[in-house]
Amino acid sequence: MTSDASGPQRPLVFAHRGSSAAFAEHTRAAYLQALADGADGVECDVHLTRDQHVVLLHDANLDRTSDGTGPVAERTLRELRHLDFSSWKGVRIPEMYGARSEQLLTLPELLVILRGAGRPVKLAIELKHPSPYQLKLEDRVLEVLRDEGWDPLTSSLDNVSVTFMSFSPDSVRQLLRSVQPGFICQLVDDVDIRVVRAGLGFGVITGGAIANLMKAAQLEGERILDTGEAGMAGPGIEYVRRHPASVQRWLAAGRRFRVWTVDSEQDVALCARLGIQEITTNVPARVLSQLQLASPQGR
Repeated sequence: MTSDASGPQRPLVFAHRGSSAAFAEHTRAAYLQALADGADGVECDVHLTRDQHVVLLHDANLDRTSDGTGPVAERTLRELRHLDFSSWKGVRIPEMYGARSEQLLTLPELLVILRGAGRPVKLAIELKHPSPYQLKLEDRVLEVLRDEGWDPLTSSLDNVSVTFMSFSPDSVRQLLRSVQPGFICQLVDDVDIRVVRAGLGFGVITGGAIANLMKAAQLEGERILDTGEAGMAGPGIEYVRRHPASVQRWLAAGRRFRVWTVDSEQDVALCARLGIQEITTNVPARVLSQLQLASPQGR
């Protein structure tokens, strides 16, 4: 949480995939709006293209957030540039936020936007798994950052402070080879094997095997936070509600918390009351307004 001589202040606010309630997630418009909203930081998900560019997309497939189809990993960056990643949202993009053809972003392009913010900005990068490129995703992201001038000791470049996140314990362990634990967030969420198995659409045996792997990853992620291998905990807001003992244990042990995805007034108030240091939201302007009004200085 931000603080000064008068005591603790509000949690830091991260824009989830940019200001994604306002504009299509992960687009240039969403990130420019996040900065205009005053977000302390932004969050992004990354995948590798066939020609090994790091692109900002949540899904492994193109179908939901573009007019393309099929795996991101099977397309080159040039091919992705021809797709429309913003129209599905049904929101007109202001001219100052770029043309429709400019909305897809690579990681270096996001860094250009953040460097131009004129103030300190935090960047949370989630490495998405399973990836057909496996842990080469982590290696490539770090390579791109080093090329941009990233300092591993401070995990910063110019005005941008960088942290890394993943649900995958293997990803976290790979990152720990190059990044200090305090800059790595182990994401955790509840995995109900029966629900996952039913929702996968596979047969009983295949669906069960995948669900069991997901549950094993959850338990290993919790162990990593218990031992302090990663310095940051990234539970979903539902996890925070269901596991207050784990939350309090990790907070007491000094883990820094980044909770997702916190949009409702009740959830924002809960995080502030618990002493959560960072929250990720689709509506950063609204959350900032609530937190500022609730702070001693805002009263």
